[in-house]
Amino acid sequence: MADFRTHITTSTVIGIGYGAAGYLNLHATVETCVLAAGLCSVSGMLPDLDSDSGVPVRETMSFAAAVVPMLMMDRFSHLGWSHEMMVVAGMILYVAIRFGVASIFKKYTVHRGMWHSIPAAATVGLLAFLVCSCEDMTMRWYKAAAVVIGFLSHLMLDELWSIDFRRGRLHFKKSFGTAMKFYSGSMWANVSTYGKLALLLVAASYDPVVMREFADKTEKAQSTARELIQETHEHADQLWR
Repeated sequence: MADFRTHITTSTVIGIGYGAAGYLNLHATVETCVLAAGLCSVSGMLPDLDSDSGVPVRETMSFAAAVVPMLMMDRFSHLGWSHEMMVVAGMILYVAIRFGVASIFKKYTVHRGMWHSIPAAATVGLLAFLVCSCEDMTMRWYKAAAVVIGFLSHLMLDELWSIDFRRGRLHFKKSFGTAMKFYSGSMWANVSTYGKLALLLVAASYDPVVMREFADKTEKAQSTARELIQETHEHADQLWR
């Protein structure tokens, strides 16, 4: 399988291209593009949180513990929290991510289990969407997609490294198919993975910004429908006169 350096180099190169695409096509600010590039880069290490090696876990958890509290400042502000309360929440998040999350992965996951899967990529994308709270939904999805792309780059590399080309023929290792998958042989792992994904989908649908935007679109659709009905009635009246 690809080593740590290969994974982080690949996700970083992809992240730079992703940041540039956001600047050129979405006209995002330089700061937003740099953040998205960084998120994509670091997310290339996320699947190896289930690894026995300490390097991916240590580096990823250190980065997440430092960045996640800052990304959630906008959400804390919407909750009306004081500056002191935000600092306390940031400290709690730092400790929980830096030490708690790493312990959970070490205890409850196996390498190349369901954390190496497509639903796991969707899970981290929804987590990023919830963490990167802001009013601009396009930029919010842009940052969440950066995490998914970085995560998927890792899975794709693992699959590519499971293929050997020798003497003009392809040879597949036993590890082939264990990264880009939708389910595993463990029923509990499948239920747990899809259960968490479902909970995050519900949480995202009840996000205040999402609900407000949905309500605005619904109101506009209802207003448009009323206008169309009124115009139809007016045209019908003119025809019968």
